[in-house]
Amino acid sequence: MRSRKRSDGPSQPVGDGETVETEPDGGRDWRKRRTRRALINAALALLEGERSFSSLSLREVARGARITPAAFYRHFSGMEELGHALIEDSFESLHEMMRKARAGGLPSTRMIRASVKVFLDHVGAHRAHFSFIAKERFSGSTVIRVAIRKEVRLWVGELAVDLSRFPALGKFSAEDLQMLAGLMVNVVVAASELVLDTPPKDKDALTRIYHHAEKQMRLVMLGAGAWDSSRSSG
Repeated sequence: MRSRKRSDGPSQPVGDGETVETEPDGGRDWRKRRTRRALINAALALLEGERSFSSLSLREVARGARITPAAFYRHFSGMEELGHALIEDSFESLHEMMRKARAGGLPSTRMIRASVKVFLDHVGAHRAHFSFIAKERFSGSTVIRVAIRKEVRLWVGELAVDLSRFPALGKFSAEDLQMLAGLMVNVVVAASELVLDTPPKDKDALTRIYHHAEKQMRLVMLGAGAWDSSRSSG
């Protein structure tokens, strides 16, 4: 796992869920973080519409962040590392948020509804990030696709660990818990792609997407309740 670079200073929220940090005394490190954030935001802005990450040039990203191409290399070794930073930025808060959403206990109808809503609301509030993930997950460069799959596997693994704590799933083997977690992740990922294709003002369509994802998740959990790994091998 690549190390994640986090901000240490105070911050203020701005658009698309991003933050701009307020400059502390002796703000050289702050300025470096600000420029790094500007490069990430510039790449996201360029990716709006149908452009792929592989179509971006270092020069245009640097221009969007209002720095020289040479200054780009003070923050990233190249476009590949910037792509990794975009992926990490997209998934970082998601892992913690979904763990909190599942912290209430056994997945009931209410818990499923809350988890689906929290996830899809997060996607809707961070459209630039997740549009990037959706586009690059299958059609991006091999390096970017592999990095996204790694993050998804991490997400599935974390969910499987959480599910293992539920007594009702005590008959699941570790392998089958991974399978169940993968099914649940697939449901919300498919729903998130529908959310991204739906105008934010179309509340009726978004409500239908949320409701459909919730029903799919309930069906998955209904089947899970009758599953016994000891009788399903082979």
